[in-house]
Amino acid sequence: MTPAYAPRRRSLLAAALAAPATLTAWAQGKPLRIIVPYAPGGPIDVTARLLAERVQASLGTVIIENKPGGGGNIGADLVAKAAPDGLTIGIAAVATHAINPWLYNKMPYNAASDFTPITQMLRVPNVLVMNADTAQRLKINSLGDLIAYARANPGRLNYGSGGNGSAGHLAGEMFKKAAGLFIVHIPYNGGNPAQLALLSGQVDFNFDNLATASSNIKAGKLKALAVTTAQRSSLMPEVPSVAETLKGFEVDTWWGLVGPAKLPPEISARLHQAFAGALQQPEVKARFAQLMAEPVGNSPEQFGAFMKQELSKYEAVVKASGAKVD
Repeated sequence: MTPAYAPRRRSLLAAALAAPATLTAWAQGKPLRIIVPYAPGGPIDVTARLLAERVQASLGTVIIENKPGGGGNIGADLVAKAAPDGLTIGIAAVATHAINPWLYNKMPYNAASDFTPITQMLRVPNVLVMNADTAQRLKINSLGDLIAYARANPGRLNYGSGGNGSAGHLAGEMFKKAAGLFIVHIPYNGGNPAQLALLSGQVDFNFDNLATASSNIKAGKLKALAVTTAQRSSLMPEVPSVAETLKGFEVDTWWGLVGPAKLPPEISARLHQAFAGALQQPEVKARFAQLMAEPVGNSPEQFGAFMKQELSKYEAVVKASGAKVD
């Protein structure tokens, strides 16, 4: 006769066998790998390393692996094709998960279905900055002044960007469409050349990352007319948002953590708890503020919905811009 407790023993054994492989792997000391799809030293890499340090007490050893190339697609693809055991996660950014799917003719992964969202780490406001001398000469002191001048002088103003299809280019195209303006786009080979062109007066304005532009704004070389987030940034609250003039306008640089598709809920929940908690630590917030980055730490569901919205938003923007990468 089968003992009465046999079914319960079988269920406990089944539960043990079905326990998340990651929890066992962490218990065995296997490291967690975070793939950063960009080169070392940039804001995304710096913030990933900072968070990696903060979660080691709860998650064990965390290793950062930089896999740049293909506009971020190479690193993102490695995450998409990793085993869903929680030992490999990576960074999802506005480029890899919202812009590139419409910019590249061929993508190695599906941004909408090949990933499990964990949490949005940060957002960094973009800012419409004008060459300070140009702004003074044209008597442009506000976004409204810029729009009025551009309408009265179609084609006379230009803006620079880090290249066709870059975040700065697409922000400029969204701005032109929202305000009904004809402004010439001048693409450069990267963000640094575009910033140098602005500082030297070769172009009139750019949409730049606040972290990159802040030092020149403070030095008086650039005039900040508006941030592109929906509300003003707490990092530079005196600068109005574009949305205060053009309702509904919202563009920012963001990145977060994702795992491969089919990551078990128990694993994504544990990862979320560790990283979202680290984002709320006062010393982490203070360090990110120095980088002009605002921590988010939302839920996996919220981050997934946000990425879906961004992917849809940039489809129209990229197609309207005509930008393509073979």
